[in-house]
Amino acid sequence: MGAPLVEREARDPPMPGPPTSGGKQLSGPEGRDGDGSGGKSRYREAGAGAYSFTVDTETGELQRLRTGPGPDHDQQRPFLVRVRFASEDPARVIENVREVLTCVVTQRGDWPAFERWPRLLPAWFVQRCAPEHPEPETAGPFDAAAWLRRWGAMTRQQKAAACRGPWMLSDWLHCFDPTEDGAGEDRSWWWWDAGVDEAHGGWVQVVTTGWPFGSGSLSWLIEAGGGTHLVYGP
Repeated sequence: MGAPLVEREARDPPMPGPPTSGGKQLSGPEGRDGDGSGGKSRYREAGAGAYSFTVDTETGELQRLRTGPGPDHDQQRPFLVRVRFASEDPARVIENVREVLTCVVTQRGDWPAFERWPRLLPAWFVQRCAPEHPEPETAGPFDAAAWLRRWGAMTRQQKAAACRGPWMLSDWLHCFDPTEDGAGEDRSWWWWDAGVDEAHGGWVQVVTTGWPFGSGSLSWLIEAGGGTHLVYGP
């Protein structure tokens, strides 16, 4: 799997989750997409000098997707990151992103089998994801330590190349899957707000566990929705 490149100054590209024997993702230090505990995430340190926060990963996120953050949300003092993107129709990009993420969040209580997702998600999103790789007939245990060593030995250019390209739908859903087979209980970002600030640009704001965080699934969602030239910042 390859997560889209995120523009950052003086930082390596976000690390994509390494594939396991089943084509799923194993969280990495910068590429992990996770934290959560079913309904509300635990208090956790967001990084040096950052806020600790709680996030209602089901009800609160769904409410913000539908109506935006309310006055009570500001009292949580979350660690927010804004992703700016370019588009001829930024409002449509935001609508697309909201449509897909709302569908996923509403299913967290009764997570569907993968075979059902192509019928649940918008057809345009499914079609823009990369083709699924066939399951290997035989697969041994995945060596996470070896994968991390290979990633650490790559140059910035090699890491950037590894991060390009669309995600497979199964890999993207894996980041939100709350079952024991997925990484949804360890998410690292949640929807906060979005808007249009210029004729050909918009932004999506998310609550994160700190900086850097597992931004790959968010980047692909925005790019699949029509956003380009993503830039992460406050």
